This record gives sequence, C-alpha cells and structure tokens, in this order.
Amino acid sequence: MEDKKLQDFLPNNSTSYLKKFNNSNSSITIEEEQVIACIKTVMDPEIPVNLYDLGLIYDIHINDKNDIKIKMTLTNPNCPVAGTMPESVGKSVEKIANLNSIEVSLVWEPKWNKNLMSEEAKLALDIF
Repeated sequence: MEDKKLQDFLPNNSTSYLKKFNNSNSSITIEEEQVIACIKTVMDPEIPVNLYDLGLIYDIHINDKNDIKIKMTLTNPNCPVAGTMPESVGKSVEKIANLNSIEVSLVWEPKWNKNLMSEEAKLALDIF
C-alpha cells in the first residue's frame, strides 16, 4: 500500500502557487513591507483576521531580481479552502509593480499554534 501525504488530500493536490512576470531588469527593489501589506488583505475564511496577523506566514524571501518566495501554513490542515490559500496569497502579492515572480508554498512544519498570532489578532479573537 502506498503512503499518503497530506497534499494528497488537498483539492487539486495543490500545495503551492507560482507565477512568473519576467520583470527581472527592474532597478526598483521590492520591500518586505510591501509584500506584508498585500498579504494583510487576505482574510482567513473562518476567522475575521488576516493571514499575516494569524501567524500563518512563516517566511518571505525577496531576491535582487524581485522574485518573491513565501512559505505559509494553515491553522488546520483540514481547512476546506486549504488548496486555494497559496493562490489567494500569491494573487494579493501580484499587484506589486516590478515583480518578477511569486511562489507561495504551503508547509506544515513547524506546526501552527496560537503563539504565532500578532497581539492585534489575539485581541480581535479574545485570546490572551
């Protein structure tokens, strides 16, 4: 019997989102704050807090060609929209000018916990 992985149970077996724009000749550098501002527009479908403040974004890497790689997780792997969340984050970042490429990967380690949430998110959800 073949071992199953978590991504085998996600819609379309989707654990990442990738889109290329070929703007590598830009002399303007994208700042991490720009990326964070875009991600903060993506709300969790079940909790009225954005994904960044929930602590679901583990890493944002921007190289000198404006290629952006984001590692994110979910509060729960059984989330009904798990397969669409990397795309939602990627599409929010696509609005940044001079972007060369965006790649969003869904990861499960380390496991998400409430301590990763911002103070604002904890206040919004009455978690102390």
